[in-house]
Amino acid sequence: MKSEITISEAQQQVDHWIKTVGVRYFNELTNMSILMEEVGELARIMSRTYGEQSFKESDKGNDLGDEMADVLWVLICLANQTGVDLTDAMKKNFEKKNIRDIDRHKNNEKLK
Repeated sequence: MKSEITISEAQQQVDHWIKTVGVRYFNELTNMSILMEEVGELARIMSRTYGEQSFKESDKGNDLGDEMADVLWVLICLANQTGVDLTDAMKKNFEKKNIRDIDRHKNNEKLK
């Protein structure tokens, strides 16, 4: 596998893995629950690494990047299941933000 992959390639690779190794997708509601579980695991590492919580013995060895990848994996599963092209969705999202927020953050006194 090459070192960089596009969002589209990631969607294709996840789909291929699910259909060959994973047998089939879990249903959408199950994957939504799994996504929340994975976000919780990511939040746990973030709160212990950057927040005030201390690490527990069971937290040791958890990898921030791996947890982010788990979140992305399940999000890609949901996109594949619901027919969302994430590349197109991201392009539209950038367009929306560039129009809506063109001066919003520059004028935010809290960010100065």
